[in-house]
Amino acid sequence: MEKNSKIYVAGHNGMVGSAIIRNLKERGYTNIVYRSSKELDLRRQIEVEKFFEDEKPEYVYLAAAKVGGIYANNTYPAEFIYDNLMIETNIIHSAYKNAVKKLLFLGSSCIYPKFAQQPIKEEYLLEGKLEETNEAYAIAKITGIELCKFYRRQYGCDFISAMPTNLYGINDNFDLETSHVMPALIRKFHEAKINNEKEVVMWGTGKPKREFMYVDDLADALNHLMLNYSDEIHVNMGTGEDIEIGELGKIIKEVVGYRGKIVNDLSKPDGTPRKLLDVTKLKDTGYTHKVELREGIERVYEWYLENK
Repeated sequence: MEKNSKIYVAGHNGMVGSAIIRNLKERGYTNIVYRSSKELDLRRQIEVEKFFEDEKPEYVYLAAAKVGGIYANNTYPAEFIYDNLMIETNIIHSAYKNAVKKLLFLGSSCIYPKFAQQPIKEEYLLEGKLEETNEAYAIAKITGIELCKFYRRQYGCDFISAMPTNLYGINDNFDLETSHVMPALIRKFHEAKINNEKEVVMWGTGKPKREFMYVDDLADALNHLMLNYSDEIHVNMGTGEDIEIGELGKIIKEVVGYRGKIVNDLSKPDGTPRKLLDVTKLKDTGYTHKVELREGIERVYEWYLENK
């Protein structure tokens, strides 16, 4: 990938897409193209085909997706499976038709079985039942991996896939109904602080363990993969470290400076008991994460205060 190569970042307005662009620019890449969802509806095949025919990108980052937390995934499963299937199918097929040199598809760690052995290795894919609350999204992302694999096998396309763990960072979604756990908790604790509320309610028992990766670390790792990896096996992207959600809440409470108490709503679901990725394959390519959890949360909260 040369410094003047034409690079298309699908999903550039999202947390991951914007981080990829920041990292590309830091690395000296300048010929980056993108379109907003108003300019290009990635769910519409005819629009995607015309974009690829007109722009002829050489490299593609497929970071565009419909995403959300437990509530959103459980409430809108049809939207999650349809939108994500259409986006990835249209882009991957158009990339093949227009001879894209390399494509990187971004999935999610929810592709793995609910009770997968920990830490989760790449080969555990399709070895068990999925978590029910985000099954639709997971099936769509599994399809994206398989598309890349089979286009590579049949057509020789250099299409690779990366499966990130739970992500957080600047430009995250802080909507309490559709966000993931990290931004939701940051907003909850912040609003409780400024409103002098006596308690903050957290869903479930707080016992499930989750792994979190700062989004700028992910972007750096993805650009590292584009330069150093080519195989049909997807690569787990994470830190190799996890934390109980209850403990995460305590860290966020400290960072925000909230002095009330935490109450667990046991009527709400916990989701998957544990999701820790085995990141041996990523480390074998020569990459290790840089931003530790508390530092990352401090960065995000600072950005939240300035922008939200």
